[in-house]
This record gives sequence, C-alpha cells and structure tokens, in this order.
Amino acid sequence: MKLSDFKYNLPKTQIAKYPVSPRDKSKMMVLDRETQEMQTKVFTDVVDYMEKGDVMVVNETKVFQARLYGKKEKTNAKIEVFLLRELNADECIWDVIVDPARKVRIGNKIYFNDKLWCEVIDNTTSRGRTVRFNQPGNVFRAVEKIGLTPLPPYIKREPEPSDKEDYQTVYARVDGAVAAPTAGLHFTQKLLAKIEKKGIQIVPVILHIGLGTFRPVEVEDLTKHKMDSEYFEITPKSAELINKAINAKHNVFVVGTSACRALETSTTAEGFVKSNRGWTDKFIYPPYDFKVTKKLITNFHVPESTLLMLVGAFGGTEFVMKAYKKALKENFRFLSYGDSMLIL
Repeated sequence: MKLSDFKYNLPKTQIAKYPVSPRDKSKMMVLDRETQEMQTKVFTDVVDYMEKGDVMVVNETKVFQARLYGKKEKTNAKIEVFLLRELNADECIWDVIVDPARKVRIGNKIYFNDKLWCEVIDNTTSRGRTVRFNQPGNVFRAVEKIGLTPLPPYIKREPEPSDKEDYQTVYARVDGAVAAPTAGLHFTQKLLAKIEKKGIQIVPVILHIGLGTFRPVEVEDLTKHKMDSEYFEITPKSAELINKAINAKHNVFVVGTSACRALETSTTAEGFVKSNRGWTDKFIYPPYDFKVTKKLITNFHVPESTLLMLVGAFGGTEFVMKAYKKALKENFRFLSYGDSMLIL
C-alpha cells in the first residue's frame, strides 16, 4: 500500500469544532465487511450489534492539561510549554516542547505561578527540551488547575473550559495522554450501563496517546514509516476476560485505534492476548492479519494518517475510502469531535 491510497479531500467545514450533545447522539456509519453494505445509524444503536458474552475493550487513558503558559525568569518572556511525557516521576523529569524555542536554553527556569516552575536540563530536538519540575509528588495534579486542554492542531480555536470534560472519555482513569482516544468520546454512562445490562463485559486497557498521532506520514512507501513509541498496559485480568470471550467464540469489540494497537502488540501465535506493559511503536497498515480485534468502533480520520491506515487494514481500504466518500456527501462530522464508524 502507498501513502496516496489514503488521500481524500477533507473540507474545513466538515471538521467538527465541538462535539454533539449528548455525546452518544452522534451519527454512526455501520460498515459490514461481509456484505459490503453501509448504513447510517445513531451511536446509541451500537448496543444492537452486540450480544451477551461479547467483550468491549476500551482505552482508559486520561488526557491531562498538557498546555502550560509560563514566564522565563529574569526576562519575563512568555513561553508555552507543552508536556509530552513523564520520564521520571520521583525526580519530576519530563519531555516537553517549548515555544518560542530560541529563547529557551539549558539552565533557564520557567515560572507558571507562585508554586510551580521548571528548569531546563537538556535539549532533545529543535523545539524539544527535558525539564525538571519543582513539584514533588504529582505534576499531573499541579497542572490540572493551571494547564489547558491539548486540543488537536486541526481544531482551529482556543481551548474552552467545556473542553476539559468534552475532550475526555467518561471512563478515563489513568493520566498520561496528550490526545483523547476519540472513538470513546461517544459513550455516556447511561449507554455503558445499557451495554453491561445486555451481558457485555467492558474491559479496560491503557495506551497513552502521544503527539505522534498527529505526525504526518512523509514517505510514499509505508514500510519506511516509523511510529513514535507510546506506553501501553494490559493487566492479567483484562487479558483473561478477552481470552475467555475468544475461547467461547464471542466477539471482541475494540473501541478505537489506540486500544486496537495495544491489543495487537501483545498477542500469542494462537490469537490470544498476553498481559503486558511497555512501549509500542506498532504500525498497522494493509495488509495486516488482526489477531484479536473482531469489530472496530472508530472515528473519521485525517487523510493519509496512520489511524486511517489501521482502519483501512481492518475494513478493507477500498471499502473504507468508499465509506468516507459517502460520509462527506452526507455531511458527517469528521475527526476528534466528529461522528463515528462501526466496522463489523
């Protein structure tokens, strides 16, 4: 497969700037791989496609308030510090991106308020820095009050207070992502309760989504693209529940490309899931033999993105691109705050 196989024209008017309310009333396009049929539904209909004994795997990662604005000591120059990942919790050491980078050198201190500041201890890339925060304990908690929601770069507006809740799944639990697992944004507590009542087990995994999710693919030959590494975790309990469903020939519904990558990173030759934790740079593109994922809930993604390539690998590139064409024609809302897709 080539990069250009995933090219399509996405008008700016179809990029959702805000989510629908309530969030489970977004449109849902249902793709049946066997019959090659497409149907337009509402997201709450997702429960109709599930049966007792199925499992639904969700990514419990939590988006933290990663965008901070501070002032450089002495000069008071305004600096944006975008937190990428925690490198050492005990020593409060983080990977960050700074802007404007030319003003930020090793040894500089950046103050965010009376209590929180960081010192630059290393350069990583042109805009990347390693910093040490003064906050002993939990930096996540410290930035929760003063940071801004890290909205995707294609949502051309400033974050608003409502984004703190909107750009977060209702089941988010573990801090660590700078981008939401967007397929999960459509669920409400009420819909989750309905799914569980039907006898479907909701199984959590974790994959902390990094900024690499927005990084464009710059090579036509997909075999030459390298994904950024992201931390993931599958507990023994989650692996056991998924494997039990597979053994009993039930479906494994996977919510989002991030949960899918976590699962497909950690499979056995027999097609079961292993409990595991660590870093993954797994890049899924056609052709790919999915070991565990049986049904996929996803969003409509950016042209030529790695997320669209995973969806193409699962649904069949031609079929998926045909569905995108139909969605554009029918005014579906695209990207993070947009509508959803269920591939059976």
